[in-house]
Amino acid sequence: MTSKTTNKFSPEVRDRAVRMVLDHAGEHPSRWAAVTSIAAKIGCTPQTLHDWVKKAEIDSGQRAACHQRCSDLRPGRSLGGTSHW
Repeated sequence: MTSKTTNKFSPEVRDRAVRMVLDHAGEHPSRWAAVTSIAAKIGCTPQTLHDWVKKAEIDSGQRAACHQRCSDLRPGRSLGGTSHW
């Protein structure tokens, strides 16, 4: 059985791209601008690079590992049932 996805980019390329985003984010008006600029240079989509950066931040402890539904758990926000806030 073959995988539906292929790893087009080596771990070294991914690591370098992530470092470039983190190192050069201050030279752009936003982190997303840095991501889109660097993604174009290495030939991946901005969303892919953004995901790599988020994973690297989670792995290093700079970002909490939280799924999308966790971010929905804010005061005044309901997950389809009665709000308990």
